[in-house]
Amino acid sequence: MTIDYQGEHLLPGHLGQFFIVLAFGSALFSTISYYFATTNTNKLDTSWLYMGRIGYFLNSISVIGIGACLFYIIYSNLFEYHYAWEHSSRTLPVYYIISSFWEGQEGSFWLWGFWQAVLGNILIWRAKSWEKPVLTVIALSQTLLASMLLGVEIFGSRIGSSPFILLRQAMDAPIFSRPEYLSYVKDGNGLNPLLQNYWMVIHPPTLFLGFASMIVPFAYAVAGLWQKRYKEWVQPAISYALFAVMVLGTGVIMGSLWAYESLNFGGYWAWDPVENAALIPWLTLIGAVHVMIVYKNTGHAYFTATFLTLISFVLVLYASFLTRSGILGETSVHAFTDLGMFWHLVVDVVIFAIIAATLLIIRFKELPISKKEEDTYSREFWMFVGSVFLALSCLQLVVVTSIPVWNAMFKTSIAPPSNPVTLYNVFQAGFAVVVTLLTGITQFLKYKKTDITRFFISTVLYLVFAAIITGVIVYLTGVYKLKFVFILVMLGAIYSILVNGKVLADAFKGKIKLAGSAVAHIGFGLIMVGALISAGTSNVVSQNTSGLDYGADFDKANNSRENLMLYKNVPIKMGDYTVTYVGDSISAPNHYFKVDYKLLDGNGNIKEEFILKPNSQYNNKMGLVSSPDTKHYLFHDLYTHISMAPLNVMQAGMDLGHDQETNDDANYNAPIAHDMKVGDTIQYRDGYIIMEKLNKDAHVQNIPITGNDVAVGADLKVVSHGITYQAEPVYMVKNGSVFDFARKIDDAGLKLRLTKIIPEQNKFEIMVYDQPEGKRPYIVMRAINFPFINFLWSGTVIMIIGFLLSIFRRNKELKTV
Repeated sequence: MTIDYQGEHLLPGHLGQFFIVLAFGSALFSTISYYFATTNTNKLDTSWLYMGRIGYFLNSISVIGIGACLFYIIYSNLFEYHYAWEHSSRTLPVYYIISSFWEGQEGSFWLWGFWQAVLGNILIWRAKSWEKPVLTVIALSQTLLASMLLGVEIFGSRIGSSPFILLRQAMDAPIFSRPEYLSYVKDGNGLNPLLQNYWMVIHPPTLFLGFASMIVPFAYAVAGLWQKRYKEWVQPAISYALFAVMVLGTGVIMGSLWAYESLNFGGYWAWDPVENAALIPWLTLIGAVHVMIVYKNTGHAYFTATFLTLISFVLVLYASFLTRSGILGETSVHAFTDLGMFWHLVVDVVIFAIIAATLLIIRFKELPISKKEEDTYSREFWMFVGSVFLALSCLQLVVVTSIPVWNAMFKTSIAPPSNPVTLYNVFQAGFAVVVTLLTGITQFLKYKKTDITRFFISTVLYLVFAAIITGVIVYLTGVYKLKFVFILVMLGAIYSILVNGKVLADAFKGKIKLAGSAVAHIGFGLIMVGALISAGTSNVVSQNTSGLDYGADFDKANNSRENLMLYKNVPIKMGDYTVTYVGDSISAPNHYFKVDYKLLDGNGNIKEEFILKPNSQYNNKMGLVSSPDTKHYLFHDLYTHISMAPLNVMQAGMDLGHDQETNDDANYNAPIAHDMKVGDTIQYRDGYIIMEKLNKDAHVQNIPITGNDVAVGADLKVVSHGITYQAEPVYMVKNGSVFDFARKIDDAGLKLRLTKIIPEQNKFEIMVYDQPEGKRPYIVMRAINFPFINFLWSGTVIMIIGFLLSIFRRNKELKTV
């Protein structure tokens, strides 16, 4: 039976699916055309070339069309589409709607394809004699990316996953038997709370531009082998490789900033498998860049340069397989779930791995491999050694991250390391020692021939100077408490900064072409210094010495001894600070907790005061999801996040209408009655209460006073922990019946009632209900101090500047060829 569904907007979905099919077909057409244009021996026949360009232009238009249709669906809240329902909601602001666009697998595949389309068009314009073979490879990659979005079934197997599938097609539920089912779909699931951060608007586009850029040096290397232009491809590939490592490195650091500002693991890097997946190809391409420069200047290490360039893109695809196939579902909280594309992703990796391996094997005997060994005291030799260590660093990441893959392939049950962070830190620190030292040592070496005596004098002199500075830094910052290998990393980083600082000074004297590498190496050294000090010597400020334990469930993800409970408006000493949970504000869907920090001097005077606003929200799937707030100083950061808050606190700040009487006496201790006159003061646990005056014209909302009715209010001033509140409980006689209307001061944990008037004594009975601490608004928070973390962020900016300078230099060299 066919159901005539009501209210569905099918046109944008049909149009989007048309663009997907067109993108796939045009990319495949472009691949075939460029292939025949490359292999065509008639150089005057340009028909295949023009058809390849037309196909690629059509693919680019189709990719834009896919994005436009999908954005229209999400922005218009068309929840009949599964992608919009799964990743968006009506409450999301526009910038988070942009984030929801690429939260899902399909959207991120589109983003990758979009950047690859842009890069392909740039290469059509600039690649010149390389256009045909290079675009053959890139168009093939576009074809495979487009296939990931097809979402069609062929011979019973589904190819890809379409973002335009309808909700009723993606799910099986009784509601879809109703023609009017959309009337019951009021809203979407919304964006993952962890992704509701401005970094997630710019981090994924940057990261995927980096992934897309990795295809370009790969394509040049393939083209060089394919066309037997073994030496020529290296120079143009260097610029694109530098661009790729610059953008991908920026994307990785942006991810660290997102983790630092949004996640609650108390830092910016956790060696999560998804984090590793982005870092792995970056390491190999960094090594490839250095070896390509070696080959360009000396003719040595051709095979290594080619291999590292080729393997870098294959590792990008392997990283995509790891994060998208669902195989890391039990080892990473960031991995995508399996959309049934496991073998599709495997095929993608295998195709490009086979292309690279086949060309290397076929052409191996013809490759320009130098028979002469490099001089031990030459720059090319030690740059080669450094690249090998980068590759070994990558290999360790691949092996450990891929444990779930080995288990799936060989039906084994190898357990992941019990403490992966320590394992990665120690291993990667060992590689970092060598790499940082070599970024300095190689600057004293010359290509082909070096004055050995001068080299040793310069190296030892700077090493001694670096050791002295390292000793001072290690002692002052507390790095000496760490494992010895981390102290060696600090030595290597300081040494690199000093030597490259010297090179940069020389560059300003006229050797300007040296500036790019020197600046990049200085930035890398600062990143190492910042990471070592901030992560290695960070300290938890919120030490819980009360002995209060928040339970086994809490301790699964947190540590009770590192989290303080703050009752609302009750100051508590925390390290050098006095902190107070002072209030809340709500900007849906986030609930912001205002935590007042005061730093006092020896006389009790306030030296500094500020408010941090960490936020949380309850998510149906994830429970309490918190994002920290950070106070930034020049030399350290104070980081604060909420680790626990009761539901009633999450609802605080909403006006529930206090004139409506509610029987919530069970939330308070037994009341205490006080007979008071105007001007009297009574004490209670957290402060005192003064009756300031009597209001004989009191009013209660929505209750009119007529005839013989009487309404009297007691104006009470409440002072709790130095904070003043006003309250007016009301006593009413209406139509001969007596009522009293309590007033609650939630922040002070009080409920006050005017229950009796005693005219002969000119007194009034005030009932004071004091809320037990366990029922008062509270938060549990964790605060961490990260010293010298700005070295890490500033080092990133400096390294990017160095990459840009190097790109400009290589492009200038390319124009002179």
